[in-house]
This record gives sequence, structure tokens and C-alpha cells, in this order.
Amino acid sequence: MKYINKNLSIEKVKFSNIAKKFGTPTYCYSYGQLKENINTFKKSFNSFSPLICFAIKSNTNVNLIREIKKFGLGADVVSMGELMLALKAGIDPKKIVFSGVGKTSNEIRYAIDKKILLINAESKSEIREIEKISKSKKKIVNIGIRLNPNTDAKTLKQISTGKKENKFGVSEKTFIELVNYSKLSKNINLKCLSVHIGSQILDYKPYEKMLKVVDRIVKKSNYKFDFIDLGGGMGISYEKSNKKLNYQKYNIAIKKFLKSNDCKIIFEPGRSIVGNIGSLISKVIYIKESNKKNFIILDAAMNDLMRPALYGANHKTLPVVKTNQISKKVYEFVGPICESTDKFTTLKHFQKLKEKDLVVMCDVGAYGMSLSSNYNLRPKPTEISVKGSKINVIKKRQKLEELI
Repeated sequence: MKYINKNLSIEKVKFSNIAKKFGTPTYCYSYGQLKENINTFKKSFNSFSPLICFAIKSNTNVNLIREIKKFGLGADVVSMGELMLALKAGIDPKKIVFSGVGKTSNEIRYAIDKKILLINAESKSEIREIEKISKSKKKIVNIGIRLNPNTDAKTLKQISTGKKENKFGVSEKTFIELVNYSKLSKNINLKCLSVHIGSQILDYKPYEKMLKVVDRIVKKSNYKFDFIDLGGGMGISYEKSNKKLNYQKYNIAIKKFLKSNDCKIIFEPGRSIVGNIGSLISKVIYIKESNKKNFIILDAAMNDLMRPALYGANHKTLPVVKTNQISKKVYEFVGPICESTDKFTTLKHFQKLKEKDLVVMCDVGAYGMSLSSNYNLRPKPTEISVKGSKINVIKKRQKLEELI
């Protein structure tokens, strides 16, 4: 995104033209940024050619996933719905890993039938269920076991997944027991050690610590794993104060790990692939004045973008047309939903706004639409992709008639 003659644009298209043609709120994705993100990620780790499985939970637009698939990426899924979506987008089943703590019997059966690469199990009960279903189908199924490395990812507590108090994975002791259990099974083939310590990680050091734990436990297990699934969690810069994750140092740590471990690395990035490709354009419905601040009431709400209400996350907000007139009042950007949590951000020294002006919330490509809902019976917004000056509607706005 950039300003061209004081008009905020995505690639070669003005946001004001998008709003005029498609209405608001509307999600807009940049194809150029998507391509750049994938190529940067691949280049950063090309010395060991990992299998990159895009985390479907971060963005569930099938048309966007089709574009991601063209770059050779696989998929990380956490439900039967996500697995069905990945397959519909044309992703090779042999590039799909199924994660999550609570896979149902139906989901396990479906994954086995589709012959995906791995089911990453997270408990002894789950392994027994996979084994039971595999036996009934007279099949041998490839699995991974997810280790909880008790590593603090130094991220929001809501998206930390690698500490011992989190529900994910198994302890070191249980992991070794499950490796020994799997060795004796006739219907499961243990292929992978899986680990994932959290999301929106901006420091390579927790990853470095995690790799040391994994290295020690691989040696202790005395088992040859074909794959080490390192999960994802790579963060992006939502704010100027955020530092970028140093891929180079993470790459060095992995190469050091691979010197004593002959295996294929799997990554499960989501946010780092699609986070900064997305923007949400919204219109100012009303400006409600008060003594200390003005409420900027937008037509976008927490049902359209949940991250601020759910995590206290902040998304950079920009005016669509620059005027250089700065407001003396503090602006609190809110939505029309009947909840006090329906608030996006509070800003000082923002450009002076009037009713019907347009604003854009940045970096909403990950966990924007995928966390959206119909709360207050609000239709979900349009989604478009922009490639140069070309616009494609990749999901139409929901109609109230469809909801009621």
C-alpha cells in the first residue's frame, strides 16, 4: 500500500474506487505482496528445502489458497472442514498435515481415506483411536507425535502453545512412552516429531531454545524420525515498535540442528505468508463527540475483524484520502455492535475526519476473515484480490436473505 497523489492505493488501485464499486466494509488482498512473502520465506530456508504447509486457519479463502498452492505449498489443517477446503483448492494430500488436540473419529477416518502425509497426534488416546480406525480399514497410517517442549514463545498468552500449562502436545516423559508404544503397533507408522510453541513470535531465541529441547529428546528417544515439524508462529510487524523476526538466525539454528539429525523439516506458516497482504476498508457512519474524545463509528465491526476485541491487538489505521488537517481531539475507532469490546484503536493526532470518509485497517490478511462471524446477524464482507490494476472478487458479500 502507498499514497499516490494523496490517495491510498493497493498496488495500482485506489481504495476509494474499491469502496465505490464494492461498498464497505471490504477485505482487499495484494497478490504482489503474497508472492513476495512466499518467495522471501522460501529463500530464507532454501539451504535445506523444507516442506512448507500453509496454516489454513489463518485465511480460509479457497481462491487465495489456490494461489498459494501454485507456489508449491502444502497445508496445515486443524479440522475436517479445513482439510476439505485444502483438497478443494487442489493441494496435494501428500503435502497436508493434520494438527489439533481434539480430532473426532470422523475426522480421523476422513484423513486416513484421503491419504494425507501425516496426522500429528497429541495424546495417547488419540493414537489409540487412530490405531483402532486404521486396523478396521486394514491400513497403515503415518503419524507424528506433538511434543510440548515447555518453551515460552514470549508472545500473547492467548496464542502461546508451547508451555507445560498449555493444552497442546505431550510431555517429554509421555513422548518417549508413545514412541515406544508406536514401535510395537502394526497399524501406525511413526514418522514425525511435531512441535509448535505459539504465534506472532518476533524473536528467534525461543525457536533456538525449542530446537535444543527437540534435539535432546530425539537423541533420548533413540528413534529415526523422517520429519521434524517445527510448526509456524513467525510474526509480522503490526506496529512500528515491532521488530522483525530474524529468519537468518533461525535458519542458522536449524542448520546446526540438522548436522546431527538427518530429517526433512516441515514448517506451518500462516501469518507470515498472508498477514500483511490484507487490508479492511471501512466507512465512517457517524462521529459522536464527547469531552475527551470523539468516537469514530465505522461500518466495520468486531464481527468483521475480531483480533482487537479478542487479543487486544492493534492494526495500523490510515485515512484513504490525505488532507494534512490534524484533529485536536483523540479518536476512538469503534464499530456498531452492541459490545464495549467492539473497539479497534484509540489514536491521537489522527487526520481530521468527517462522516462518510473512508479509513483502512492494515495487516488483516491473517485471522481477519477466518475469525469473522455473523454476530448481531451481520453479513460477512466482500473479499477481493488485487494484482496490479486488476481486481478479482474472491468472495461475494453475504446477503441478509441468506442468513435469515
